[in-house]
Amino acid sequence: MRLTCWLVFAGCVSVTAAIEPISTSIAVGMAAALTGFLASYQNVLYYFHECCRPEWISYNKTGLKYDLDTKLYGQHVAAQVILKAVTGFMKNENPKKPLVLSLHGWTGTGKNFVSQLIAENLYVKGMSSSFVHLFTATAHFPHEIHIDTYKSQLQEWVRGNVSNCPRSMFIFDEMDKMHPGLIDSIKPYLDFYDNLNGVSYRQAIFIFLSNAGGENIVQVALDFWKDGREREEIQLKDLETALSLSVFNNKNSGFWHTSLIDKNLVDFFVPFLPLEYKHIIQCGLAEMVTKGHAPDKKVVETMASELNYFPKEERVFSMQGCKVIPSRLDFYV
Repeated sequence: MRLTCWLVFAGCVSVTAAIEPISTSIAVGMAAALTGFLASYQNVLYYFHECCRPEWISYNKTGLKYDLDTKLYGQHVAAQVILKAVTGFMKNENPKKPLVLSLHGWTGTGKNFVSQLIAENLYVKGMSSSFVHLFTATAHFPHEIHIDTYKSQLQEWVRGNVSNCPRSMFIFDEMDKMHPGLIDSIKPYLDFYDNLNGVSYRQAIFIFLSNAGGENIVQVALDFWKDGREREEIQLKDLETALSLSVFNNKNSGFWHTSLIDKNLVDFFVPFLPLEYKHIIQCGLAEMVTKGHAPDKKVVETMASELNYFPKEERVFSMQGCKVIPSRLDFYV
């Protein structure tokens, strides 16, 4: 409406100038100002309304590294892989395919949190960005009988959003509850294509979150602990191959016999290790600050001591991780 008013005003200035030559210089000045305003009008809007532009989408490597180092507890392998993968992808001005990450581990180990950190260091509005799309298996694809409909919808959602902004991020949560075959519907968008029907997907990011493979990760962590080796000695090579195979052969993984794995379209299988007691303490202290309380280690230790750990006697690894801490902590503060 305001833009229309300016255009009408511009027409009035032009007519007035033709009738009253004495005000020509004033009219010309106003017309020039108006032309400059209209030229910059769209750019001004970019600062107030989220657009697929650098003002709203800009990778902050320093910020992501800081967040992974200071806010993610007990996940040295995941932190290293995520930082290198995202940084390498964002540095590449002409990637051959989208970045595809598959995060695996037990509930409460930090998979959702890491997705949030990536979004916060890429989009000004973080997870609230209109270019970040979260799909949850039980909410968006609940009924197996409708799988063909879901496939069509998923293809349209991805195609439409990437057409709107090539630098889109898609997060698929609860992959272990995804109906087998559904995720294969977007396989072409994750492959090595310049474009499909005029749409290029090569700048997009796809992140899959799953509890599948968690048992393999836990077993490796237990073996290291039983052998008296430090947790920090665990490397990606100790986990990735076994993890990808277990997910591929697990009918309840969402990746069962999927072409995404068969065709090597998943760039990294990222393992999230089971958390230890000390990590639960760190999560608890951080949560107290988030809730506006002064961190009190005694309170957090009381809470942490009443959680479940395994092996039963040694109580080394937490069974719930950090996910239950926000609600549990309320009982002790």
